[in-house]
Amino acid sequence: MDGWLGVLIMLVLGVGFAAVMIGLSVLLGPKNPTPEKLAPYECGMPAVGDARERHSVKFYLVAMIFLLFDIEIAFLYPWAVALRDLGWPGLMQIVTFFMILSVGYLYVWRKGALDWAPAARARNALRRGPRKAA
Repeated sequence: MDGWLGVLIMLVLGVGFAAVMIGLSVLLGPKNPTPEKLAPYECGMPAVGDARERHSVKFYLVAMIFLLFDIEIAFLYPWAVALRDLGWPGLMQIVTFFMILSVGYLYVWRKGALDWAPAARARNALRRGPRKAA
């Protein structure tokens, strides 16, 4: 029990301090709510629209690509630490791993998942007019 006495004291002090501060703010705080004070605060900008707005599919595709490359880094670090023990077979495995990821990245890039302004490009193409064949 001697080892847990310090933890128990810290727990009591933490919960007690939080309870006292919340109680003091309730007793001493101002009580004149206005619509501005009751509105949700987000980055200093007034809230516009509904929070349940639909996002573009490209948003989710980019998020998945980010996760894939994040996982790539998570696998790359332990590989780099164990590189001397892995030798040439380990090097070939990581090269194969990168080649597979590169093919996936090229596929997503060619499909246009990373193209965030296709409408602007289409407008610019219409302004230029049709291209002449050489």
